[in-house]
Amino acid sequence: MALIIILVFLGVFAVVALLMVATSSDSSQQAKQMLARLDSVLATEKPEMSNLLVDVRKNDLASSIPLIDRYLRKLELTPRLRRLLYQANLKWTVGGLVLMCLAAFAIPGYLVNMRTGNIAISLAVGAALGFLPFGYVLQKRSKRMSKFEEGLPEALDLIVSALRVGHSLNSALGLVTRECPEPVGPEFRLAFDEQNYGLELKTALENMVNRMPVQDLRIVVTAIMIQKESGGNLAEVLEKTSQVIRERFRLKRQVMTHTAQGRLTGVILTLLPVVLGFAIYFINPKMMSLLWTRELGIKLLYTAAGMIIVGGLIIRKIVNMDV
Repeated sequence: MALIIILVFLGVFAVVALLMVATSSDSSQQAKQMLARLDSVLATEKPEMSNLLVDVRKNDLASSIPLIDRYLRKLELTPRLRRLLYQANLKWTVGGLVLMCLAAFAIPGYLVNMRTGNIAISLAVGAALGFLPFGYVLQKRSKRMSKFEEGLPEALDLIVSALRVGHSLNSALGLVTRECPEPVGPEFRLAFDEQNYGLELKTALENMVNRMPVQDLRIVVTAIMIQKESGGNLAEVLEKTSQVIRERFRLKRQVMTHTAQGRLTGVILTLLPVVLGFAIYFINPKMMSLLWTRELGIKLLYTAAGMIIVGGLIIRKIVNMDV
């Protein structure tokens, strides 16, 4: 009965969403006309100058559906999800992410309930699969953060070289925006543009740290701020900072090498019971179905799931070392 209510709710929600999209066509048409006017104003005939234009129009919509957008704007979680999507370099909206999580939760849960008839197992499977879109965002974010960390020492070397030949710090940041690839170049470009638009250097760098909360970047920003207040040779400070970051990378790689066996053991021990359970189910469904058709089997499933989670967390705690 609960699943039927959920499906009815999702159906009504889809119908209302389609109606809201249809009724908002006029406003979207006006928005397109306004954007076309802005494009015509920003247009230039020189292709070499088009790359220097900065798009100051920010899309802060949480969802393309107005009703969902107004609701998500009231939640304190929306800015955090929007920041995660930006850090992952995904063009999704917060509403799109939420809808994908709901779909990944409802559809597999309903299918599992049709097959097994057990609501607890259906909810567990739905919750696990419903986390997949959010997990994908976290994985993309972690990959982009790692790429930023790897490219930061090269950016610091460019800044040091520019400072030693007589350029100012602002000019050195502009050099990084032109020479460094994504994600280092675009992030420094935002800080460079913010400073040119009137923000203080400290505020622009702090905004970059908020966008990219990387420990190495915090060290760099702190070093620049200390040099601005107390004076000294900024090129030498940044050069030593770059050396420290490279040493941290070397130590991280060494730690990853020594803990590779433990991490692989954790993955195998976590996935082996699940994969083996599905394999036995496909070979002999009647025997495997005893785990969710009898009270003792359900208790064993709960116990096994708890032990797998606890064991995986313990192994993760052992092999994860902060450098």
